[in-house]
Amino acid sequence: VQLQASGGGLVQPGGSLRLSCAARGLSLESYAFCWFRQAPGNEREAVSCVSSQGGPPYYSGSSKGRFFLSRDIAKNTLYLQMNNLRPEDTAVYSCAASDRGILPSRPFDDYDYRGRGTQVTVSS
Repeated sequence: VQLQASGGGLVQPGGSLRLSCAARGLSLESYAFCWFRQAPGNEREAVSCVSSQGGPPYYSGSSKGRFFLSRDIAKNTLYLQMNNLRPEDTAVYSCAASDRGILPSRPFDDYDYRGRGTQVTVSS
């Protein structure tokens, strides 16, 4: 099983990025998935999650209205479209999968599968 996040980079404030999480060895339709981020000195937080059934995603307060989670079942890939990025969005973004459904408060380390992150830096 492998979760591979990609798509990070350096972007100016107000810019956009789309992150991808390619899942190998497990199906997006069998697991709940979350995008997490961790900024230096901060705890890792869930920014957006989706159930295995693909219902309306969960968004954290800081991501709501700017970030949009989507899935491509055929490609078995999860996406996070991030718009109007702010310097405080700078962090390492990772994806994780759980067979116990969505629970945004669940720590990253409690997820069944966790991918390595991709760095997002928002700076002018």
